[in-house]
Amino acid sequence: MKEQGDTRSRIQEVALELFTEHGYEATSLREIAERLGVTKAALYYHFRTKDEIITSFMQDRAEAVKEILEWGRAQPRTQETRREVVRRYAEMMARTGHHRVMRFLERNQTALRDHPKGEVLRKTTLQMIDLLSDPGDPLPVRLRSSLALFALHASWFVDPDGPHTDDERTEAALQVALELLDPVDRSTATR
Repeated sequence: MKEQGDTRSRIQEVALELFTEHGYEATSLREIAERLGVTKAALYYHFRTKDEIITSFMQDRAEAVKEILEWGRAQPRTQETRREVVRRYAEMMARTGHHRVMRFLERNQTALRDHPKGEVLRKTTLQMIDLLSDPGDPLPVRLRSSLALFALHASWFVDPDGPHTDDERTEAALQVALELLDPVDRSTATR
């Protein structure tokens, strides 16, 4: 059974590479099969369409974020919980190669604008932002919380061709994200 999961993951990786390199619409299932070194029939065993491939990796990412949300919601709403949510999110991004999905989404915005799983990812991101601040917090506090999440994503787009390793990018992004979460004087923050 593990081999099936490995094959599925490999198909996702190769498809993501090709969709990012050539564009979703310009990439065929035949090209994905050729890059994998398998027949189209072998590819069809796992995915019958390109949309199924996209749906699978977007769903995988949404599920990983949902796990973090569930954990965070079960914890007290403290600064340390917020910081741990951001740490877990950064770790999930690094572990799953989330930056490759973000580059794919950026490159294929038009083709995927109305994809239903894209909406799921947007909703889970908004739920993460809500988890990082309280509903009654002033707008600057809520904005800092949302920017903390976006900092984790931005590290992959800032200086994309620079000499930074994935670990360095993750570490720098996490440092900035945690700084953004640092408490501000809520009494002086305006609504």
